[in-house]
Amino acid sequence: MEKRHHRGISVLSAQITATISVSLVLLLLGVISMLGISAHLITTQIRESMGFSIVLSDNASPEQINDIKRLCSEAPYMSSIKYISKDDALIQWKEEMGEDLMNILEVNPFRGVIEVNVKSAYANSDSIDSIIIPVRALDFVDEVNVATEMVDSINDNFRSITVILSIIAVVLLFISFALINNTVHLAVYAKRFIIHTMRLVGATGAFIRRPFITSNIVSGIIAGLIADLLLFGIIMYIQHINPEIVPVTPWNIIAILFAVLVVAGIIICGLASLLSTNKYLRTDYDDMFK
Repeated sequence: MEKRHHRGISVLSAQITATISVSLVLLLLGVISMLGISAHLITTQIRESMGFSIVLSDNASPEQINDIKRLCSEAPYMSSIKYISKDDALIQWKEEMGEDLMNILEVNPFRGVIEVNVKSAYANSDSIDSIIIPVRALDFVDEVNVATEMVDSINDNFRSITVILSIIAVVLLFISFALINNTVHLAVYAKRFIIHTMRLVGATGAFIRRPFITSNIVSGIIAGLIADLLLFGIIMYIQHINPEIVPVTPWNIIAILFAVLVVAGIIICGLASLLSTNKYLRTDYDDMFK
C-alpha cells in the first residue's frame, strides 16, 4: 500500500513537473512571437511613412490641386496624404526658425507641396518609381521628390532582420518541441509499468493510449493558460514601466496569441504523449528498467 502511494506521488510529481516545464517553454515561444509581431507592426508603420513629395508650380490652380489630391486619395497605393500650402509652409518656417521671410525677401519663397505616404506593399523603389511617372507628367507639377536610396536601404535592413528572426524562431521552435517531448516522455516513463500491466490483461493500444493522451492534453491546456497568465503579467509590467511600448501590438492580436499558445500546448503535449506511449507499447518488460 505504501509502495503504491509513493508510486502515485512520483507519477503526480512527474505530471506537475511536465506541466510547469511545458508552460515555461510556451512562455518562451509567446515572448518570441510577441517580439516578432511587434517588429512586423513597427516595420509596417515605418514603411507606410515612406513615399514621395509632389512640389506644385506657382500657377497651380485650386481645382488642379484638388484633382491631384483626389487622384492620390483614390489610388490603391495611398496610405496617407497631406497638403501643405505656400502660406502654411511660410508660417511653419517662422514658427520653427523665428524668421519672417516676407519681411526679408518680400515674397513667399515656398511652393505648395503634397506629401503622399504609400502602403507597405508599395514601399519599394520600383513601385514608387512607377507611381510617380504619371504625376511628373502633369503641367502644374514642378518636381516629385523621393528618397530612393533611403527606401532601398530600409527595405534591405528589414529583409535581413526578417531572415535572422525567422532562423531564430525555427531553431527555438525545434528546441522547444524537443524539450517538451522529453518532458512529456519523462511523465509517461513514470507510468511505463502501468502500460505494461494493461498490455498483460489484454487492453488494446488505443485503450491504453487514450488516458495518457487525454491527461497530457489537459496538461497542455493548463500549461498554455499558465503561459498566457505569465505573458499577460509581463505585458502589464512593461506597460507599467513604459506605456508607449505595448500599444504597438493591439489587444485583439495578443488575444489570438494567447489562444494559439493553448492550442500549441494541446497539440505538442498530445503528440509527444502519443509518441512516448507508442514507444512503451513496443518495449519489453526487461527493457523498461533501462
